[in-house]
Amino acid sequence: MVNIPLEEGKKYILRIKDIGESGEGIGKIEGFTIFVRGGIPEDKVLIEITKVKKNYALGQIVEIKEKSPYRIDPACPLAHECGGCQIQNIDYTKQLELKKNRVSSDIERIGKLENVLVHDTLGMDNPFNYRNKAQFPVGIGGGKTLIGFYKQGTHEIVSIDECKIQHGINDKIVEIFKEIIDKNKIPVYDEKTGRGIIRHILTRVSYTSGDIMVVIITKGKELPFKDEIVSKLTQGIPKIKSIIQNINPKKTNVVMGRECKTLHGEDKIIDYIGDLKFEISPLSFFQVNPFQTKILYDKVLEYAKLTGNETLVDIYCGIGTISLFLAKQAKKVYGIEVIEAAIEDAKKNARLNNLNNVEFFLGKAEEVAPKLYKKGLRADVVVVDPPRKGCDREVLETIAMMNPKRVVYVSCKPSTLARDLKILDELGYKTIEVQPVDMFPHTAHVECCSLLTRKE
Repeated sequence: MVNIPLEEGKKYILRIKDIGESGEGIGKIEGFTIFVRGGIPEDKVLIEITKVKKNYALGQIVEIKEKSPYRIDPACPLAHECGGCQIQNIDYTKQLELKKNRVSSDIERIGKLENVLVHDTLGMDNPFNYRNKAQFPVGIGGGKTLIGFYKQGTHEIVSIDECKIQHGINDKIVEIFKEIIDKNKIPVYDEKTGRGIIRHILTRVSYTSGDIMVVIITKGKELPFKDEIVSKLTQGIPKIKSIIQNINPKKTNVVMGRECKTLHGEDKIIDYIGDLKFEISPLSFFQVNPFQTKILYDKVLEYAKLTGNETLVDIYCGIGTISLFLAKQAKKVYGIEVIEAAIEDAKKNARLNNLNNVEFFLGKAEEVAPKLYKKGLRADVVVVDPPRKGCDREVLETIAMMNPKRVVYVSCKPSTLARDLKILDELGYKTIEVQPVDMFPHTAHVECCSLLTRKE
């Protein structure tokens, strides 16, 4: 039986030693783990225990007794409220170190792997204003329109005038929408009742061309004052090339619906990764940090070690970004993806870049890959870039069955990466090295690129 040395409602002195996956501080009392939001490594804090579970407790800071040398004043005055930047109060160099440490710890603790080289996290020279996509929930508070981001762990909107990690043009877009909605009293969506019209504002910005897409997510097909909305946006921001209405009638936390109507300009914008161009539509998935994406994909290319003679399989290929990035140096690339719209985008992007040595297949990887194998497909290199939950075991077994010389695993969650590396190790693939990349500065997230080779 676990000894719990704490009681709910009581206060304790705690030294924060690490951060968790959501950016919360982690400390221990008599070996019992406590998670404290807002705590950072080397803080000494007086906390009150708010919840006690079987294996951990939650606490809130009552007083900071000793400030960590890594604690800084965040650039954004709303960083403590908004859920977007969980660790903006930590010195950026320390952020990179903590992310590396978490990757190393998960590989050893969860993956049970030894002697894996984990490199220093590749960070940004200027870790601000890097996001090319923003999603702003819209609501009402105190009789005024609220457009911003959700408070961490809630659906309470923190209204913002300036966001330090988004492209600066978003501040102007938000300002224009607040004015139009307040002036015309356009009903905004209420999650509790399911009533209202405007649910979210979504923006995409091409950092290469400067072109902007604005997507207005509405509950129904009607959008009052849409001509005024289009006029104000295009007059105020001439670089807007696309204004789309997306209709989401469901009472759901999912942001976007399936139906889109173009209100102004094109139904897409063009963005680039290196010299490759991609058509980005409202529903397309595209990496949100264009600067670090190029660094990440260069690392994928380095680990793939292509000479021009290889056959490569890209599992969870999405709209084909990695597939096309590698196709210029491979003999043949096969992409597999379960989302039909993403496969259609991938095919369009291949044509857009005049790449004829890429073929895309729709379906589950664990079903499509074995069929291709039975038809004679043999992969020299497999690249896998799964969602946060990682790979199903069947996918990892399929990779091993294809018997590639190298596997390059791109991951956005160290814990599921570590779990999958352990399984691949059991299936005959040794993890050689892992390169963390800071795709999301000032958040607790970290992207990784891992190289595995076949055991002889």
